[in-house]
This record gives sequence, C-alpha cells and structure tokens, in this order.
Amino acid sequence: MRAPMPLSLFTGNSNRPLAAAIAARLGVALGRAEVSRFPDGELRVELHETVRGHDVYLVQPTSPPAEEHLFVLLLLADACKRAGAQSLTAVVPYFGYARQDRRAQGRQPVAARLVADMLGTAGFGRVVALDLHNRAMEGLFPVPLEHVSAVPALVAAAKEGIPEDGVVVASDLGAAKLAETYSRLLGLPTALVHKKRVSGAEVQVRDITGDVAGRAPILVDDMISTGGTLVAAARCLLDAGARPALTLVATHGLLVGDAVERLAALPLTRVVLTDSVQPPPTAAARLPLTTVTVAPLLAEAIRRLHDGESLSDLLSWG
Repeated sequence: MRAPMPLSLFTGNSNRPLAAAIAARLGVALGRAEVSRFPDGELRVELHETVRGHDVYLVQPTSPPAEEHLFVLLLLADACKRAGAQSLTAVVPYFGYARQDRRAQGRQPVAARLVADMLGTAGFGRVVALDLHNRAMEGLFPVPLEHVSAVPALVAAAKEGIPEDGVVVASDLGAAKLAETYSRLLGLPTALVHKKRVSGAEVQVRDITGDVAGRAPILVDDMISTGGTLVAAARCLLDAGARPALTLVATHGLLVGDAVERLAALPLTRVVLTDSVQPPPTAAARLPLTTVTVAPLLAEAIRRLHDGESLSDLLSWG
C-alpha cells in the first residue's frame, strides 16, 4: 500500500498569526518560506524545505493590499509546483475582488473571474474560501471551491449579551439571506435596510422593512470595509426609533480608511469579527471588539481534505 502524502502548510505575508494557529491545531510545523523584495521592488518568494510528493496547503488572505497578497499566493504556488508538490490547495480566509463578480456597467472587468482563473493557472487543484461576498462565485472557478462558513462560530460568540428585544438587521439587500440565517440561529426577528450606493465609500439609505422601534439592532454583514454601509444603516435605524445599543457582526473586518473612527462614533455595545484578516492596531482600542478565531474551522477543513473526509457540515449553503 502506498504511504499517505505528507501534509505541508505554508503562508505568505498577509496573516501569519492565523496560519500559525491553524498549523498548531493540525499538529504540524508551519513551513519555512521567505517573502521579500528585490531592490527594484519585485516580490521574491523562496521555500526553505522540501515539498516533493506533499499535499500542500497555502494559507493567504488576499486582504489589502490585495494585489501584493494575491501575487505572493501565486508565487508560492508556482514555487511549490516546481519543487514537486503532489497537490496544492489555496486556503483564502478573505477573498479579495469577490465583490467584482459581475459588470455593474458596460466597460468593466469581471475581476473575481480573472482572479479565479489565475488561481487555476497557478496550479491549485482546490480552493478553500471563507464566507464569500456572493455564494454564486463558485461558478467562476475552474477548480473545485470549498466555501466554509464562520457564521455558527460568530453566532455562538454573539449570543452572550444579546438582549431579548434584539432584531437582526441586514445592512443591505445582499445581506438579506445572511440575516435570515442569523435570525434563525439567534431566534430573533429580522429587518432589512434598503440602500443606494453613491460611491465606493458612500451610500444613501432609502427605507427599512421590518419593525425596529424600541429594539436593539444586530447589524450583520459578510464584511466591514470602509464602514459606510453600516454607519448609514445604523443612523437610519436610530432615526426609526431603534434603541442606541448596536451590535455589529461580520466575518471579515477590513476596517480600511477611517472605518474605525466612523464606527467608534456610533452607540456600539459590541463589534464581533473573525481573525480572517488582521485589523488595524486602533480597532481594539477604539471599538468594543470581540474577535472569533477561524483557525479551528480552517484546520478542520484542511484535515478532512487531507484525509479524504466529507466537509458537508462545514460548508455554507446560504
């Protein structure tokens, strides 16, 4: 009988603490790889241990700066492939460009499709992603996609302290299904904020569907980027009579630009995020932040893939 493939785990430069925590859960050493730059600014990647015949997993969120982190992931894949890796899996806790999954206007690229194609071309045989912006993105990938969800872990963390008069609020139409999932797991009613995006950082709120007067809103989304959508939704909810006791729950806390300052101005009781990306240093000091680690979830997904076991109960079907 042929011996099972050794498991190797490497990471780039975007979230080394998360990769180290995943490696610890798996009981393996995090692979030694160097990411640096040549004097002219070009990225340089080098592996410092063998991967020949190994089942290799590369953990790299493509968070800002997305282009750098994506290209490091592609370079790592090429290095592993050329060094004789038997199989390659990309573990992408945050998938940059996922919001560009269609053309909003005529002369635009479908960047999500392009990135998916690049991962296939780089030699990955499978991709593991966490709470993608759009579940339908699976159809863009030339290789199998395993879409796992941190929502159960976020619900478990958010349950403590949630008031009985809480209401789960979708910050826009795109988060409606996600809000239904949280509503079901928390046993609370839902409401929906209708918005119009003015620019990449500015939105206008049009209306609210659902009863929020006198209730404590739990605003849910897959990610917090500039905070513009959540701030506009929160102000609309307060104007509609919601209690000034807001809870924000999201998987990915990018918190770019002045997002921390924007959110800190709201009457927040809790902000619940995962460690899929590393938040800015000011986040913990300025926000009532609770961080849920996704290391156990991603480690279990890797273990099952390596052992040929089912991932069914880890996947997102929403």
